[in-house]
Order: sequence, then C-alpha cells, then structure tokens
Amino acid sequence: MTFSEQPAIANTPSDTDTVPGVATPLTQAVTAAVDRTTQAPYLRIENVRKTFGKFVALKDIYLDVYPGEFVCLLGPSGCGKTTLLRIISGLEQQTQGRVLQGGKDVSHLPPSMRDFGIVFQSYALFPNLSATQNVAYGLQNQKVPKAQIETRVSELLDMVGLGGMGHKYPAQLSGGQQQRVALARALALSPGLLLLDEPLSALDAQVRIRLRAEITDLQRRLGITTVMVTHDQAEALAMADRIVVMDKGYIAQVGTPHSVYQHPTSPFVANFIGVMNFLDGVVEADDTVRCGNILLTAPNNTVPPGQAVVIALRPEDMRVIDTPSATPVPNQVKAEVLGREFLGAGYRLDLTLEGNARQPIALEISANRARAMGVDSLAGLTIQLPPDMIRVFPKENP
Repeated sequence: MTFSEQPAIANTPSDTDTVPGVATPLTQAVTAAVDRTTQAPYLRIENVRKTFGKFVALKDIYLDVYPGEFVCLLGPSGCGKTTLLRIISGLEQQTQGRVLQGGKDVSHLPPSMRDFGIVFQSYALFPNLSATQNVAYGLQNQKVPKAQIETRVSELLDMVGLGGMGHKYPAQLSGGQQQRVALARALALSPGLLLLDEPLSALDAQVRIRLRAEITDLQRRLGITTVMVTHDQAEALAMADRIVVMDKGYIAQVGTPHSVYQHPTSPFVANFIGVMNFLDGVVEADDTVRCGNILLTAPNNTVPPGQAVVIALRPEDMRVIDTPSATPVPNQVKAEVLGREFLGAGYRLDLTLEGNARQPIALEISANRARAMGVDSLAGLTIQLPPDMIRVFPKENP
C-alpha cells in the first residue's frame, strides 16, 4: 500500500523523543483572536507550477497562509485546488517553485517528514480497527507511551463528540461519525497544519451543515492553521477566514468571504460564488452604462467610455419599489415577471427589464414580502438596480 492509499495521519517530525502537544490538554487550546497581519506566514507557496506532460495544472501560484488561519481553496472541478493541496502535503511534487512551512523549506521532503494532518473525503479509516484504534494509530507508530495514548485518544473522541463510542468499528458508524474519527486521527499528533480535502462532500445536506459548524468551531478553539479544498461555495463562505478562488490552474481572487462575495474582481468569480445577474452594456460616461435602452448609473465603474462591458448585480441586492415617485430614484426600471420559484425562505422572480427584454434577470425577495405583494398573480413591478451594488467588468472576447 502506498502512502497516498493509506489513511492519512499527522506526520510530525521531532528532534526529541516526545511528540509535540501530545501531553497538552486540549482545554488549553488557543482561543484568543490573532492579528495575523503582524505575523510571518506559517505556510508560503512561492511560484509553484505543476505540469502533467503538456497539461499545465498550476500556473505560478503564490499564496501566504498565516498562523491559525482557515483558508479555503475554492473552485470548479479541474481548477487545480486538489493538486495544490497534494503539493503542500508532499503527495505530489511541484514542477517548479517552493513550499515553506514554519519558515522551513519542505518542497522536497516526503510526506512522512512534513508536519501536517490530513482528512480526505472518503474517510480512509482502517475498517478492521475500532474508532479508538484508528485514532491511536499514528501515536503508536511514534512510540508514544500507552498511558499518554489512552488519555489523548479519549480526549480527542470527546472533543469530536464521540465519547463512549471508541469501541465501534467504521461500519457501525454513520458517515458523519466516521468523518469525526478521521478528524480526530488527523489531530492526534498535534500537527502544525491541518489539510482538509473536501471532507464533507460525501455527507448528506443536514449532516454537512452541522459538521461544518463543528469543524469551524474546533479549528478556532485549537488555533490550528488549516487549508481546505472544496467546490461548495456555501461551505467556503461559512467556514473560511479567507477564500482562494481558483480557475484553470491560477488564483482568480483571494479575500475574506465578504469581500469575495460583495466585490468580485472578475465575471468568473462573480458567477462562481453565489448567483449573479449579468447584463451586456457600453460605457457612455465615467459613471454611466447603457444596457439596451436603459441608462444605468454605476459609480464603481473604472472602464473608459466607449468600451463594451458586462455589469453584474446580485438578485438579493435589487429593490422592489412599491409606489414609484414622481422623481424616480436612480436606476429605477419597470420589469415584467416571467416566472417565479419558491425557495422556502423566499422567492426568486425571473424578470425582463423594460428596454432590455433580451436579457432576463433574477430578483430574490423574502417570503413575507412576496405574500404582501401577491407574488402568485404578479405580472409586473418596478425595481431599482442600486448604483453602489453594480459591478462593471470589461467584456472579454469570446
């Protein structure tokens, strides 16, 4: 069995006979907020490139991850996020560039000489070992005294909500419980870095939501630097301190969940994270864009007049105007309702704008607002496209 096929554990090299952190009670974990901007990066990716023959999987990646930070690598299938995680762990070798962890160049070290714990989507537990034995596996390999192992394993199982279930085997545990065991095992050797490779994608929706909250809370309490791969935007928005959006082997944008969602820097990021409306237009003045026969005020525009652009606006950012005033508010437009979709907490209305009927857009409103408007029989309405919420991007050539 190769290393990549084995259930992954924390591999923590040490200059002494003791395993760092094993004897430290988890109740003493770091809980204070950290001003990461004043610290040196714990993990640094420098000019990393990866090719498979003529295919370029990663293109000159630079990324700093700070101590205690939770970073999500987010992107569609094939964007390079898993390849980057495997390079960080040493399971894949970069074609060029360096990986530094804790100030040490680990670029060419094997996985067994790197300080990390990893959790995979498939759990990768030993089916013939109990939960206790799975968690203890790495500690036993490190020749930790038996008493310390028993204390540590008990503490870890309690921490992940499996106290009293250590005797059970993987087949006797639910998917969520198996992933908790995998997480406890990854943390057993107190690694400096926790790597999560789509750890929740095999779980059903309700378990996934509950477990992502538990993992986030645990990461905050332990203060462990964490890098997670996911293609689930909601997961990244809920869990990460910063999101690294990847596309076709490059980093498209890095930022906090709020900044990436509210201030995307490209149509790709705008469309990949959340739902986004797009309208084709032409810049008429510094802060004015024409979309069909509609003139829109766009104070955030930086594209010179005369250029073709795409404007972007999220469905929840548009505003319904109940009683249009004699003096219209900026970007007030009449719209026809083409269809409606009930979303539970609200409705999504499919609209066409008067003066630009060829490009339908979506509007989201709360369930209470929809009932007050009589949404089931609604044929038309007046809306505002708030100027400050409009993003303007140069139109890319097809």
